[in-house]
Amino acid sequence: MHDLEALKYPIGDFAYGQSFSDEDTRQHISAIDELPIKLTELVGKWGDDRLDTCYRPEGWTVRQLVHHVADSHINAYVRTKLALTESNPTITPYEEGEWAKLPDSTLAIAPSLVILQNLHQRWVTVLSALTDAELSRTYFHPGSQRTFILRDVIAMYAWHGEHHYQHAYRLAQRNGWG
Repeated sequence: MHDLEALKYPIGDFAYGQSFSDEDTRQHISAIDELPIKLTELVGKWGDDRLDTCYRPEGWTVRQLVHHVADSHINAYVRTKLALTESNPTITPYEEGEWAKLPDSTLAIAPSLVILQNLHQRWVTVLSALTDAELSRTYFHPGSQRTFILRDVIAMYAWHGEHHYQHAYRLAQRNGWG
């Protein structure tokens, strides 16, 4: 993998079209459950100098990354609930790059870490109770022109959390912030 690609995708890109077992889904829900604690333990006490460091050239700062994960997972939680309460709803996409430029992306990370802790508690409660039929519920993403199945969404967001965690973790490793 090219160096910049390795910095962009430290655990590789999410592979769509896989098949996930019930055990895979339980592991993905567990990963979603654990993310807020892992992320808080890693970056929660970092000072502004570290938080304002880009994890890769032309990438976001760690501060923006933490706020992005909160924004993204808020949207995922809402999309999950829409899929469970409506028939293949069309969700509203958002421009994550533009969101990362909004004034709240310059705040301390504590509010987003608290949001993630509480949001994931609610989200995991919903995800852990899903039946096979509910895991097969869907929503439509008009930006990608793709229908997403909740079982796959769970896998994708388990990947997403680890993907961004690894951005910060590997930055810390490269800089000796252990």
